[in-house]
Amino acid sequence: MTPPLGWIEYLSQMGMEQGSSSVRVMVLGAGLIGVTSAWYLAEAGHEVSVIDRQPAAARETSFANGGQISTSHAEPWANPAAPLKILKWAWGFRFLGQCTAARSRANIVNILALALESRARLKQLRRELDLHYDELERGILHFYTDCHVFEAAIPQAALMREFGCEREVKNAAECLVIEPALRDSTLPIVGGTYTAGDESGDAHEFTQRLAARAAERGVVFRYGAAVTGLEAGWQAGGSRIDGVRLADGLRLTADAYVVALGSYTPLWLRPLGAMLPVYPAKGYSITMPLGKDAIAPSVSLTDDGAKLVFSRLGQRLRVAGTAEFTGYDTSINSVRCEAITRRVLALFPAAGGQGGSGAIEYWAGLRPATPGNVPIVGRTHIGNLFVNTGHGTLGWTMACGSGALLADLLSGRAPAIDPKPYRPPGG
Repeated sequence: MTPPLGWIEYLSQMGMEQGSSSVRVMVLGAGLIGVTSAWYLAEAGHEVSVIDRQPAAARETSFANGGQISTSHAEPWANPAAPLKILKWAWGFRFLGQCTAARSRANIVNILALALESRARLKQLRRELDLHYDELERGILHFYTDCHVFEAAIPQAALMREFGCEREVKNAAECLVIEPALRDSTLPIVGGTYTAGDESGDAHEFTQRLAARAAERGVVFRYGAAVTGLEAGWQAGGSRIDGVRLADGLRLTADAYVVALGSYTPLWLRPLGAMLPVYPAKGYSITMPLGKDAIAPSVSLTDDGAKLVFSRLGQRLRVAGTAEFTGYDTSINSVRCEAITRRVLALFPAAGGQGGSGAIEYWAGLRPATPGNVPIVGRTHIGNLFVNTGHGTLGWTMACGSGALLADLLSGRAPAIDPKPYRPPGG
């Protein structure tokens, strides 16, 4: 696999050697994707700064997600069985173009390749840095309460195994052995699929801890700094970014820029002529404190029928799911959150336990979704401008792999996986 010659030539025009530690990189966004990008860029020898409008890392999309590192959830939303209501969505026609069997299979391959690479890098990073974030390596169990939905999942699990995901079909009794807390469910458990290599953890805690380690390594974080614009310029090799303007009037410069602003990334690139097919899909989560006698899952779960994920985070249970396409509105629809709570208590009637009731936290965030659920990572048509976005519901799953891929591409190194499926349009 050859490195991107265009970027190597661009570095040469700026008077820099390939892989030179003198390259100054500015990352816009201190969420999970921005911080992992910053970490791997610093590891590659670059001088890195990170800009974010929030007072700390991981305060928006990465704040209270479902907690799963889930290669077993690599099926794209766009598939031959996708409902026609998708047509109502902003990029609905592009979505439908991804719904053929051939495109769905290709998207699964690309999502899985990045997810598996990312899972391996996360494990390596955790060992090297001794990071802890309520992580659990107990796999992910997809369980079903409807026989027809379960039967439809069996060939899908076989397809996932074909592409490298160890997703094994389990009967109802085996599901209850894997996660005994399901034995108290008021809903029937008819079967499931289990991926032992998957895991879970608090993405917010991970991001903050990694940001702290990155700062120790020399990465400069500028929080509470709202970006108001990117300044475009020109040089012999083509268009370029000359600087970033902040709300306080400050102008900052670098040699290369990475936009990792989740759902907001297309808004910043559109004035520069880059049209990214990324749309905000609002998801919800509840965080339930667990009392001392709570009976709650310790294996991360996916309730495929209700489209919910469950992750045990210490003495908290995080449950996330649903999707609303309401633009950039992050207000909380309490009806949706209450529906999630009812489903949790139907499955785990004793989840609250003594001292655990009455303090459930509701949250909503915007997932940056592409039509095929394949993220966009790499250099844009502007010579020194890169993006890392479009991970949808799998930002935590693909974060480390995406950050490493971005760092390799910016450094002119051959990545561990083929970068072409993630290339930005026109890049």
